Amino acid sequence: MALVSGLILLFIVGSICLCDGQSNQLSVGFYEETCPNAEAVVRAVVREAALSDSTIPAVLLRLHFHDCFVEGCDGSILIDNGQNAEKNAFGHQGVRGFDVIEKAKAQLEATCNGVVSCADIVALAARDAISLAGGPSYEGTYRADRWGGFQSGPGQRFSGS
Repeated sequence: MALVSGLILLFIVGSICLCDGQSNQLSVGFYEETCPNAEAVVRAVVREAALSDSTIPAVLLRLHFHDCFVEGCDGSILIDNGQNAEKNAFGHQGVRGFDVIEKAKAQLEATCNGVVSCADIVALAARDAISLAGGPSYEGTYRADRWGGFQSGPGQRFSGS
């Protein structure tokens, strides 16, 4: 019960970070025409991972939180560009779950190449993980601006001004 309560609290905090004022929002059924099985693929990968590791729901929620916390949900925590990668930044030590997201991305790329953004996969995986842990199950909205993930360097909040 404490795990579910903690997951819900973390999700609420993470969701607040989603309210970034972005106009590009993923709505329910966003990929219905371009990649109809997107949500089912992510759900299946998350379920498989959770069956082999009971900590996966919390792991994926934490990954989502760390991706969204500073500059919004852009999937930048997944980019591995060496020592300066966001995933290696102070505060991100111990963040796991990258393998689950990579597996979902690989399966989606096999059927819908270049359609589903990594940021959306992280958001969908966190949603499904919460449901698997006994938390609420819902169809929510997620940021769908994969191009934001191509920014490099510190964001506006770290411009030094």
